[in-house]
Amino acid sequence: MPQPTKNAAKKRPVPTRRSPVIKTPKASSSPHSGAEDDIKITALKLPRGELSPEMDAYFKKCDEKLGFVPNVLKAFAFDDAKLQAFVDYRQELVQNAASLSKLEIEMIATVVSSQNRCFYCITAHGNAVRQLGGPVLGEMMVMNYRAARLDKRQRAMLDFAVKLTTQPWEVEEEDRARLRRAGFNDRDIWDIASVAAFYNMTNRLASATDMRPNSVVSRAGALEHDPEKLQTLRTDDAARQC
Repeated sequence: MPQPTKNAAKKRPVPTRRSPVIKTPKASSSPHSGAEDDIKITALKLPRGELSPEMDAYFKKCDEKLGFVPNVLKAFAFDDAKLQAFVDYRQELVQNAASLSKLEIEMIATVVSSQNRCFYCITAHGNAVRQLGGPVLGEMMVMNYRAARLDKRQRAMLDFAVKLTTQPWEVEEEDRARLRRAGFNDRDIWDIASVAAFYNMTNRLASATDMRPNSVVSRAGALEHDPEKLQTLRTDDAARQC
């Protein structure tokens, strides 16, 4: 009698389903050029609504200063009230942080986004860290912030942001005490937590909608060779990317 084979055929894994690639006549022949991401920003079909004069002016300022409107703003443009709330809260975080620098805020945003594997936010904020702190620091924030030679203050800041992202139920007084020992006061702790919480929210929204970064940002170092735009990114908060 024939013996049953020991090497049964294995089932092939089900491939991950991605959003369809949008073909455009002007797109590069490369399947990963990113050009299609400037057309299909998210996986949702939400037509742009009517913008308020303030938000319309904000879009024009972004386009004037950066040469493009960040896709996250376009994604919110289906609802002017939601767009206004998003812009206002982010500006409040960035403009009114008591002692966090713009670079430190972008470091928190990048490290949080790296933990959440958010393609949009890793690309956008990783690029911002490269512009503000140098390309090596930007890569470290994306890949493994612990590899960076940070001072005690910044290391404690990022450790807290990561724990708040990955294990928020374990945050306790010792974590806040470590931040105080590193030189932060209670207002600073609030600001660190607010920035980390905000970008955890945007990470999840971007991932839920398959939000794509602008192609100009996806091309690594695209702005490093344009001194005027680089200076704008560093100094003009109203036109900086979200």
